[in-house]
Amino acid sequence: MNLLVVGSVALDSVKSPFGSVEEVVGGSATYFSTSASYYTDLALVAVIGDDFPQAALDDLDQRGVDLEGLIRHPGKTFRWRGEYGFDLNEAHTLETHLNVFETFNPVLPEVYRKSEFVFLGNIDPELQLRVLDQIDSPRFVGADTMNFWIRGKREVLQKVLSRIDMLFVNDAEARELTGESNIVKAAAAIRQMGPTRVAIKRGEYGALLFDGDTVFFAPAYPLEEVFDPTGAGDSFAGGFMGYVARRRSVENAVLCQATVVGSVMASFCVERFSLERVRTLNPEVIGRRFEQFQRLMHYDPLDPLET
Repeated sequence: MNLLVVGSVALDSVKSPFGSVEEVVGGSATYFSTSASYYTDLALVAVIGDDFPQAALDDLDQRGVDLEGLIRHPGKTFRWRGEYGFDLNEAHTLETHLNVFETFNPVLPEVYRKSEFVFLGNIDPELQLRVLDQIDSPRFVGADTMNFWIRGKREVLQKVLSRIDMLFVNDAEARELTGESNIVKAAAAIRQMGPTRVAIKRGEYGALLFDGDTVFFAPAYPLEEVFDPTGAGDSFAGGFMGYVARRRSVENAVLCQATVVGSVMASFCVERFSLERVRTLNPEVIGRRFEQFQRLMHYDPLDPLET
């Protein structure tokens, strides 16, 4: 298997200033898989309850996501309820019900253990370690985490960080993990913990890639309509890892390109609630957004001191 993702598959209820939805498909691994599927085949490891809609599984299957590692257990699927104010960079969690996810124990099918590219979604770092113990010799491992794990399971998280190649976090998580208020210093401190690359997601302010001596910035695409930022970070990671797996390269130039790919996919995610926008894309639509990104980032060479 080329790319493997382990994470949550959930049913979300979300309210923003622009509307609300009840029990729509969500979860870190779902957003990641949908986004990555435009660039490569991949496999998903997660757990769902017997109430999870079959239509959502059919959609993943049709887009080439291998679901052998997606286990359905009796009971209810993991549920999250959240709300956004006009500051869409911050989600306010109202309810979390782990349900079948509470006893999730990821066991990888034999063919998954040979995966070259692996993404560990935002789950308990103890589960992330269990996954790493089952992978034979991964070429590139990316991982996500959140403040809840940084505060509650820092010691275990440190073990995860020592075994991965790249960490995906937002700016608040980077500051909490390192105690550094400056993002550049925070990225340097994270790289001292293990991962040689760091992507810091900054919502409407874009994303930063730190790779060796290179710092690369991709802006967020300016949108007239932003309905729901839920899953934007996972869509970013899906686009990033999907592109890297497609290119089968972790050279700096490819990682910079992957940062733009991630930003493109995140820009689609926020345009509608749930997966409504991301799952209905096609190569032509994605290509046009890339062209718009290129124009957004391009300028002709200049001499700033020229009179």
